[in-house]
Amino acid sequence: MSAGCSSSDKVAAPLPPRTFGMGFSSFPPRPDIALLGPTIDLWAQRADLGLILTEPPWDSLLAGRSPDSLIRHNQLGLANYYRVRGLHVVVSIDPTNGLDRSAESPALVAAGRSLTEPAIQQMFRNYAVALDTLVHPDYLSLASETNLVRAAAPAPLYAAVVSAANAAATDIHAVDPLARLFATVQVEVAWGALGGTGTYVGIAQDRADFPFMEILGLSSYPYLGGFTEPEAVPLDYYSRLVENAPLPEMVIEGGWTSRSLGGITSSPDKQRRYIARQMKILDQAQAIGVFQITFTDLDLAAWPQPPGSPLQLFAYLGLVDANFQPKPALAEWDRAFKRSGPGDRSPAPLP
Repeated sequence: MSAGCSSSDKVAAPLPPRTFGMGFSSFPPRPDIALLGPTIDLWAQRADLGLILTEPPWDSLLAGRSPDSLIRHNQLGLANYYRVRGLHVVVSIDPTNGLDRSAESPALVAAGRSLTEPAIQQMFRNYAVALDTLVHPDYLSLASETNLVRAAAPAPLYAAVVSAANAAATDIHAVDPLARLFATVQVEVAWGALGGTGTYVGIAQDRADFPFMEILGLSSYPYLGGFTEPEAVPLDYYSRLVENAPLPEMVIEGGWTSRSLGGITSSPDKQRRYIARQMKILDQAQAIGVFQITFTDLDLAAWPQPPGSPLQLFAYLGLVDANFQPKPALAEWDRAFKRSGPGDRSPAPLP
């Protein structure tokens, strides 16, 4: 009599490998430097990549501080901490206002200055060269959500972004020919789903305006583009952007809110379903990376917000809440991270 094989003896099929690294930025739930280390230590267990987001510190640069000294006291230490944790480093320098793409950086506005000035563009270029020289990131972005800036900002400001980013790319490659540079586009804008007609637009203009791009950075918040269910986001949501001119893609920022707010209806489970859907979209695109900017929710009461700030729209993207309690989306992220990939590490459970 031959022995049978019970269901308990079956070995689970191996998960398919992933082409993309996974990661977060260092943002803590509250603006408290004591929370930086614990925040990073929790997400580094389930990441291959670490993101450094920065605006040029315009007030300090205008006061005469050197880019080298500023970077040594800030981004360099963070990059070294990432690397100690075994993470690859991606840096994104944002030359405009990250929460209002129609506007200049608030620090420049407060100083009565503008990126349209050649002297301010030169400051941006010097800062970008110093970041690359001191931090040596695996990838460095020189402009953010370029199609949204083009749509929302005055034409001279967009022209200044194009000029400053391209000049910075030339400067960097003069001293570091192997630097891998890019810019980011807003996916909902490219699909005509954010401030558009709903007709697919694409990114041809961005490719023409930022020819130094070696990868394409993506920003994507489908719940802001009219999608009410994660499963409605097309599987070619990323891949279509480069189908006629292949370029590796990396999601630099994005996610799905876990809370209903304004006219948006959501829930923790809907956020979980989005993470599952996004992994399929990344697979379709054969993407090389994906970031959630925030690992935790933001405690809005602790973050300063100017009148009209849209920060609440992005406050509940975390995979854990502001007190580090897991949300359902964390398990979905961890499931994807367990697939063999660039890091080949498995996440440890939260304490």
